[in-house]
Amino acid sequence: MPVLRLFAAALLLCEVGLAHAQNLVLLTENLAPFNHSVNGRNFAKDAGITGISSDTLRAVCARAGVECQQILRFPWARVYQQALNEPGYGLFSAARTPAREKQFKWVGPIASNDWVLMAKADSPIQLASLQEAARYRIGGYQGDAISQSLIDRGLPVQLALRDNKNLEKLGKGQIDLWVTADPSGRYLAKQEGVEDLRVVQRFHTAELYLALNLATPDELVQRLQEALDALRAEGELSRIVERY
Repeated sequence: MPVLRLFAAALLLCEVGLAHAQNLVLLTENLAPFNHSVNGRNFAKDAGITGISSDTLRAVCARAGVECQQILRFPWARVYQQALNEPGYGLFSAARTPAREKQFKWVGPIASNDWVLMAKADSPIQLASLQEAARYRIGGYQGDAISQSLIDRGLPVQLALRDNKNLEKLGKGQIDLWVTADPSGRYLAKQEGVEDLRVVQRFHTAELYLALNLATPDELVQRLQEALDALRAEGELSRIVERY
């Protein structure tokens, strides 16, 4: 009898652990039009967050039967470390780079984004190759995979804690180029009242993912991926993109 009670208790603990594993906290940042707060603030929860990736993951979690709470925080470096270190947490919209590959478990792609160098519309800068950008002052976003990709190539990048600071510096002539993404960078610029920009160089197309802490059960990751694939096949993901 004691053995049966011990087995029942162990089973109950497993069930509680499994139930807990089905709840995820998904962290994000202001990266419109993929994920951003409705009111533009740097902290928001669930209903206060919108965008292509945000809406996609709501649909994915609902299809998979997983309770997912979305939280928008700032800065990116902070939420990245939290998702990296704490079980039950995930991060979106994250570029799946070789350096990050083994740090997370991945679901996606949930969206795509071009990596670009932008300049003011009246800038005379012309680039025949990405390496030629080393001759100019480049502004980037701290903790961002796009900025890091240039640093890894040996290009000097001045990193800012807030990406809109790069727009300010570009307008004041303190930097020549802004390394960002398109359409998200252009969207941010428009929100800041800056529209006189042009793309000088497109150097990569990044697929964006949900990055989950390594402690996330493989079964849960698979359910989320299957739900995403099903929604894509049904055309729901295209309908979400069309709303933006």
